[in-house]
Amino acid sequence: MNNYKELKVWQKSMDLVELVYKLTSLFPKEEKYGLISQIQRCAVSIPSNIAEGAGRNSNKEFKYFMSIANGSSNELSTQLHLSIRIGYINENEVAEIFKLLTEIQKMNYTLIKKFSNL
Repeated sequence: MNNYKELKVWQKSMDLVELVYKLTSLFPKEEKYGLISQIQRCAVSIPSNIAEGAGRNSNKEFKYFMSIANGSSNELSTQLHLSIRIGYINENEVAEIFKLLTEIQKMNYTLIKKFSNL
């Protein structure tokens, strides 16, 4: 597998994590061990699983870790929607994150599909 740092999906996922950490700094402090922690963990999980999959010995394992990253991206999306619903953030504050998240999900899906055909 290629060096994970060269994968565009990993690079964009790292950008996403930075944006998520900046966004969660706006949340109420009482959410430090609740929603903030959960949002940050699933955001970090995305590039982490891409990197771990890239370091594995087979396409099947890479595809498996990409699917975990995809699950984490859906989890992140859900938690951000919840944060909007309960009033911690508004849609304008999270628009860039949702746009980047959608792009990452598409890239991830493309890689999963590619490695499914090998």
